[in-house]
Amino acid sequence: MKRADLPKFAVPVLIVGIILLLILPVPPFLLDVLIICNILLALVILLTTLFVKKPLDFSVFPSLLLVATLFRLGLNVASTRLVLAQGFAGDVIQAFGHVAVAGSVIIGAVIFLILVVIQFVVVTKGAERVAEVGARFTLDAMPGKQMAIDADLNAGLITDVQAKERRAAVSAEADFYGAMDGASKFVKGDAIAGILILVINLVGGIAIGMLQNGMSITDALSHYGILTIGDGLVSQIPALLMAVSTGMIVTRSGAESDIGTSASDQLSQSRTALMIAGAAAIAMGFIPGMPILPFLLIGATLLFTGWRIGQNAKRAAATAAEQQAREAAAPTSDTPEDLLEQMRVHALEILLAPDLVDMVSGASDDLLGRVRALRRKIAVDMGIVVPPVRTRDSIDLPPATYAIRIAGVEAGRGTAPARSVLALGEQLDGLPGDPTVEPVFGLAGKWVPAELRHAAEMTGATVIDRVSVLVTHLQAVIGDNAARLLTREDVKVLTEGVKQVNPAAVEELVPGMLSMAELQRVLQGLLAERVPINDLGRICEALTLRAKVSTDPEGLVESARAALGPVLAARHLDGTVLRVVMIDPVLEQAMLEGLRPSEQGSQILLDAHRIEQVLGSVRDAVRAVEDQGLSAVLVCAPQLRPAVHRMVSAQANGLPVLSYQEATAAGSTIETVGVVRAADPIAA
Repeated sequence: MKRADLPKFAVPVLIVGIILLLILPVPPFLLDVLIICNILLALVILLTTLFVKKPLDFSVFPSLLLVATLFRLGLNVASTRLVLAQGFAGDVIQAFGHVAVAGSVIIGAVIFLILVVIQFVVVTKGAERVAEVGARFTLDAMPGKQMAIDADLNAGLITDVQAKERRAAVSAEADFYGAMDGASKFVKGDAIAGILILVINLVGGIAIGMLQNGMSITDALSHYGILTIGDGLVSQIPALLMAVSTGMIVTRSGAESDIGTSASDQLSQSRTALMIAGAAAIAMGFIPGMPILPFLLIGATLLFTGWRIGQNAKRAAATAAEQQAREAAAPTSDTPEDLLEQMRVHALEILLAPDLVDMVSGASDDLLGRVRALRRKIAVDMGIVVPPVRTRDSIDLPPATYAIRIAGVEAGRGTAPARSVLALGEQLDGLPGDPTVEPVFGLAGKWVPAELRHAAEMTGATVIDRVSVLVTHLQAVIGDNAARLLTREDVKVLTEGVKQVNPAAVEELVPGMLSMAELQRVLQGLLAERVPINDLGRICEALTLRAKVSTDPEGLVESARAALGPVLAARHLDGTVLRVVMIDPVLEQAMLEGLRPSEQGSQILLDAHRIEQVLGSVRDAVRAVEDQGLSAVLVCAPQLRPAVHRMVSAQANGLPVLSYQEATAAGSTIETVGVVRAADPIAA
């Protein structure tokens, strides 16, 4: 057998050994070894629970708890057999019976009962309740966590592999807490079994001593009582350690360090609390009858610790102020190149309040890394190269605030308080934090302290870290302003890339039929309606055919959309169903008759009252669909589509507008979910 295979067979061999303990007698020396192993195993498990950062790092604990409980009960059976058969069960039990309780049955019984009360009433009862609540709330929070993972995946913040790993972690967490809910019953049963075994051993020992060995009741109680108490303590101490381990593992929440480091950091975060406690300890020492020396030592230690924390905080503040002053006093260059750089308007900027600069940390999941991942995702999905995002701090912003700028103009603003996470849900009243509104979807939420993340998840809320909030907001801003971000240089780079794989499509179109500026205008028109331009070769082929007839920008955009018809419809499918809102035929005919060309594109000439009726009908239809948790598109005649889009885009939350040909291009099932009408009849 290879050495690497030994761990694989360790647990099966242990289970077989436990079965043998229940059947075969063991010599006292071997029982001593097994008892020592049992105590040390419980100690190792307890120490391991102290050093794990999160419960899933010790996911084998529920199974290990069952095996350890069976092992301990097997030792109880083996020791009982020796006590009753030989009147001796090894040196360990003998030492616990004579040394640990001074050879007194009464003292031993009292200590044993105290240990049972501690284990059963205090530790086990609390751990059982925590495990039960943790299992229920973890299962309730699973849908929200899965939605958060899907949102990060769709936003390009994580890869498919990372999403799969996070889904597996969510599932493993639910399985773990479910298993702990059941495993906590093992600890409870173990405590009850310890009491019953003690009583049985004591009664059986007295009976054997009196009936078989001819002892008096006093001698039998003294001899077998001491052995029974020793056996009970030997079993109860590791049982208590396992109960404490159970409570420790189920009360741990996600952290970045072990419990010792976390407790030290968090207990020492308040200098005032330590100073007050130290002063109180010294004052208590002067109460008449109190031992003053221990109080003075403990109080002085607390005062000294508080003083050191204050000194360290002052040094850190002085270092930060010195660094800031050094940066402010650094000479600034006034060369033409530097001045031009300072004058340059950046296409895309993120401004952070000074207390948010920690988001740019250089870690694997920091803001800069997430922004790079977002740029890659947008390039793949939309076909545009997002310009580099300039990130800098701004003292003009309020605390915990960030702003997103497009070409020097603010396009979005939000908050992301330090050491906080955003909880989105309906049962957040019991959690501390600042209420807010999620900037992209307008959902009500609350910024809660990061250490309460697990508590927020247990309420069923979806919890999002602040970097994800900012990056999701940035993605929405880029989507809304993609047309502005597409520069002529970008168009040149894109066309050069198409030339390498489809040179005929580009060379025939640019510059022979369309200039680079005209092609840019067409692509901007597509991006303004969130139409991806990654299939640039097909777009150029469609524009080549249209440009032979007319170079009207609106006609060029529509010809490009026609070439991308299946893609446009596929983006709005629910499975194989496309839900559409139609326009009443009478109203549509009146719109066609009122269609007029203009410099800004085609317009529908209707009186203001009729237009308001149409827009109101569109809003009602969209609201009815959204109330059902669905989404739909507005369809109309191809000639009307550009004008209808201009009319409703600002009134219906960016409702997509497709022509009949575009809606049917994907070969999907059309389901009509609404009709737009005018309340008053429209004259022809």
